[in-house]
Amino acid sequence: MSTDKTTRANASQFFVAGELCRRGYLAVVTLGNTPNTDILCSNLAGTKAIHIQVKTFVPGGRTCSVGAKAEIYTGENFFWVLGGIPHPHSTAEFEYYIIPSLIMSQNVKSHHAAWLALPGMKGQKRKDSKVRTVLLPPHTSPNAWDISPYFNRWDLIEEKLK
Repeated sequence: MSTDKTTRANASQFFVAGELCRRGYLAVVTLGNTPNTDILCSNLAGTKAIHIQVKTFVPGGRTCSVGAKAEIYTGENFFWVLGGIPHPHSTAEFEYYIIPSLIMSQNVKSHHAAWLALPGMKGQKRKDSKVRTVLLPPHTSPNAWDISPYFNRWDLIEEKLK
């Protein structure tokens, strides 16, 4: 199972980089050699660049795990891409949510705090951890934020690379 998770995560990074290259940008998968950055992407002239952190989910699932580092704003040239990579032989489409670092950090932080403040299923105080999740459309919850406006928003990255 963990091997499948690792290979899916690796595939997701390459699918995102491939989409950026298809759109006319230079995209390099860092292979874990750059802290907090899975993909470095620039315009063809190399005069503007962005950093991308990729997180993977299976289309149709309820959540995408992003971790506590999603609460940290890392600058206007940093994006999170949540990549929905279907299982082989699935008829599901690939799904991408392109979310600026500021939006991700504000929402993950505030919604995790709201979740912590709620009692657990048995009324107990919840314990904090490094796990943070983003609820995927169409699923909703009182302590979730709606990421649907960021579906396929490649234009947010393209605007930074003009």
